[in-house]
Amino acid sequence: MSQLATPKSAGITARILSIEEAARLTPEQSLKELGSTSRGIATAEARRRLEAVGPNALRTHEASPWPVLWRQLRSPILILLVVTAGVSLFLGDATNSTVIGVILLASVGLGFSNEFRAERAAEALHSRVTHTVVVLRDGTECQIGVVDLVPGDVVRLGLGSVIPADIRLLDSEGLQCDESILTGESLPVDKLPVPVTGDAALGDLSCCVFMGTIVQTGSCTGVVVATGGRAEFGRIALGLGEQQPQTEFQVGLKRFSFLLLQVAVVLTTLIFVANLLLGRPLFDSLLFSLAIAVGITPQLLPAVVSTCLAAGTRMLARRQVLVKRLVCIEDLGDMDVLVTDKTGTLTQGHISFTAALPIRPEITEAALFTLGLVSTEADYSQGVVTSAAQNPLDAALWEAPQALHFNPADHHRLDIVPFDHRRRRTTALVTGADGNRVLVTKGSPEDVLPLCREVPKAAQALLDHEYDAGSRVVAVASRTAVGRESLDAADERGLELAGFLVFLDKPKANAKDALLDLFDLGITVKIATGDNARVAEKVCTDLGLKSGRTLTGAQIDGFSDVELTAALGETGIFARVSPEQKARVISLLRQQGRSVGFLGDGVNDALALHHADVGISVDSATDVAKDAADIVLMDKDLAVLAEGVREGRRIFANTIKYVLMGTSSNFGNMFSAATASVVLSFLPMLPGQILLNNLLYDTGQLAIPGDRVDKEQLLAPSHWNIAFIRRFMLVFGPISSLFDFATFALMLLAFHAVPGEFRAGWFIESIATQTLIIFAIRTRRVPFLRSRPSAGLLWASLGVVGVGVLLPLSPVGTALGFDPLPPLFFAALLAMVVVYLVLVEIAKKWFFSRQLPLPSPARLRGHSHRVHRRAARFSVPHPLVPG
Repeated sequence: MSQLATPKSAGITARILSIEEAARLTPEQSLKELGSTSRGIATAEARRRLEAVGPNALRTHEASPWPVLWRQLRSPILILLVVTAGVSLFLGDATNSTVIGVILLASVGLGFSNEFRAERAAEALHSRVTHTVVVLRDGTECQIGVVDLVPGDVVRLGLGSVIPADIRLLDSEGLQCDESILTGESLPVDKLPVPVTGDAALGDLSCCVFMGTIVQTGSCTGVVVATGGRAEFGRIALGLGEQQPQTEFQVGLKRFSFLLLQVAVVLTTLIFVANLLLGRPLFDSLLFSLAIAVGITPQLLPAVVSTCLAAGTRMLARRQVLVKRLVCIEDLGDMDVLVTDKTGTLTQGHISFTAALPIRPEITEAALFTLGLVSTEADYSQGVVTSAAQNPLDAALWEAPQALHFNPADHHRLDIVPFDHRRRRTTALVTGADGNRVLVTKGSPEDVLPLCREVPKAAQALLDHEYDAGSRVVAVASRTAVGRESLDAADERGLELAGFLVFLDKPKANAKDALLDLFDLGITVKIATGDNARVAEKVCTDLGLKSGRTLTGAQIDGFSDVELTAALGETGIFARVSPEQKARVISLLRQQGRSVGFLGDGVNDALALHHADVGISVDSATDVAKDAADIVLMDKDLAVLAEGVREGRRIFANTIKYVLMGTSSNFGNMFSAATASVVLSFLPMLPGQILLNNLLYDTGQLAIPGDRVDKEQLLAPSHWNIAFIRRFMLVFGPISSLFDFATFALMLLAFHAVPGEFRAGWFIESIATQTLIIFAIRTRRVPFLRSRPSAGLLWASLGVVGVGVLLPLSPVGTALGFDPLPPLFFAALLAMVVVYLVLVEIAKKWFFSRQLPLPSPARLRGHSHRVHRRAARFSVPHPLVPG
């Protein structure tokens, strides 16, 4: 029998049980075997167990350098460089090997340093996002981090909780769990503490709840049986490893890399065969061909991408935005529709109780308020009630000054039917101070009023008045329940309306400006709320948000997918919607090709967060919402979100700048080199010179991540489009080649250049044209006059041109195979650069005027994506020791 490491002085013997063994035991037997009691374990004992079994964790968010380095090294472009360097070294070409080695070190070093810095910033922010659970320690209810949970802990879980471990139930109230993450079954499963008998499959262990699943309705108390990798979900998550599914940005980058490899293979093969047919030496032909292959690839692409993402992550970290994965910034920039809840986003998020409005003359305001308190799900039997794990409206009741006059001893709860998002109400069976038993129902007026025998006209008028004022309203109804001992949902009938409880959540002061900011970014904002339609419309009107049509959950259910899709465009508010209805709206928006972000923080938001392209939540959100999100805002502020979108688009725009400039100029130069190698009696440029040319050019472009981006490039999302990149390469590459050929003619016909002079002339012309063209291609505007580059890019580019001109003229030039050039060459070069820039501007206007609309990318999210997301909440900032 395996034991937990527990000192004899503790007087406790604790077994390590499997969840199957615990399911066959009674609750009392389970507690005894686990060395626990119904009052939980002692804090000192919990510390000892934590040391023995380790944290309840499946992931580490420690910024480890090795995975970052591996991500840099596995790039197809860098693999090509490594192969080329190896071949050059084998063939005895030390110059080529050295140049390629420098390129490798620069690319890997820059990419690694930037991404690792970004991950360190994300680690610090990630450590601030806490996931907690309510446990009994030393007989007292308290909140601890989920990673500190140990076997034997007694935990209390409510609606929307993510189950933090494999747990044997001790008691439950109307408990149903969503176990689809484990079993694939979408329907919720009923849970009761009754032991199972005989052999039972995982899905049949009805007295147990499992790590990673969700409390869909009801509440429970249970004892922890297995944590971390010993839990069923833990085994699945650990089996998937740390590698997460790729985003659209990553997939696009991968496709682009393979496009370049295909072009490189074709060019290399043709050049190699052509040189062999011309009788050139085998080794020289092979080295030249490999240099062409390397030259066509933007070698520092990984470094540029990492630098862009790292800069964005650091900026967002300063704004208190946690990006769970670096590349999620790109997905945030793709967003063109934001579906958001109302509370805390458009409103302050602090709900306060304002009034109790009785309907029946025999009900006083104090009596109505008391009915509201006893029908909350809080356990008031101990006399102390906290707002932990309560919904905001119930928490507001207990925080109200009137709650101080509530005497728990006067009220005894016999049973309760907990809140769920289908009924949207809570019902309690309570014995009052007079000994009478009363059934009390509290919930949304639309769902409570139909259960009442009679609703006075004045009640409906009063309700409409409060809704029009923007108040949140909860209806309270009751009836006598003589002799009743228990409840179920069928008992919610024949009620007498007692009155309304009124709450207020004021609009945010800066919400109006934030909405305008999102509008300027081309993002359509839609509201999905469980609140009344009139309340949502009032808030939107106060903030100047043109909401258009409003649909309720009942109307949505009456629409087919085709009808609802047609209505989405003109609908801005979805009111009284269930979690399933929110998810349906988001799925249909995505089917229209929209990139949908969803911002939510409640239990009923989790399903929508999982269905969205970008799930966004906040640090104060419920566990299930934070778990489902890709991005967590430490402050629920739409202004911060708008800045995140802007940063995502800025990153993509600068990445694409490098891609377009690199592919077009590199393709043109390598096409020129390939043509010249066949026509000339000597190689137009030596392999080492080609690689040096590319190294200088790419070094100047490392300033691109900090470049300014034109405002119009931020007004709509952009996507990877390989066809567009290929068209750009095939249009602007030949323009570059045209001036290369003009340089060839100038060197051979005007200056009668020998090979050393020819190579020096083309080297300088190539550096000058492809570097200065950055300023034309980086913008669709007229460069410098209507779009100024950043100072860093300007001086980096001019510096590269200066080095490129001086290098062949310096003493080092002779060692590199260059000969001095006549002064007239530089006058001709200046004229060619000017003509080249003018021609590129003309071509640019023509190219973008004929640009075709980009197809919307397919976005797929599978089961492993959900497992990775949920496993992220069980995370510690240090390496995990396999258990």
